[in-house]
Amino acid sequence: MHLLYDENGNPIPHGAHDEHHHHDHHHEGEDCGHACNACGSEEKCKDENLALLTYMLQHNEHHAAELDEMADKLEKAQMADAAKQIREGVSDFQKGNMRLSLALTLVKEHLKEVK
Repeated sequence: MHLLYDENGNPIPHGAHDEHHHHDHHHEGEDCGHACNACGSEEKCKDENLALLTYMLQHNEHHAAELDEMADKLEKAQMADAAKQIREGVSDFQKGNMRLSLALTLVKEHLKEVK
């Protein structure tokens, strides 16, 4: 299950997708809980960042597709105004996913150069 945490640190279930992995959402300025040298391997941290970014991009793309399906259902239920808002949100989501995809490409290129 994918968990988000509220401002008090309490877990908030986010969907019931068993295929999702558990991960914390951190915000700018918050510590992730360890420094790269704390685990003994900066390389391991780079690999974890690559894996997490890959997962997050796929995760977001999956949710964009689910939201698009929801918009279709709302349109069929005569709720075109709500469907329109969801489609606009999906469009914004896809713009963000484009940026994540570019970041992923840049990370992969950087890792190739370093090895």
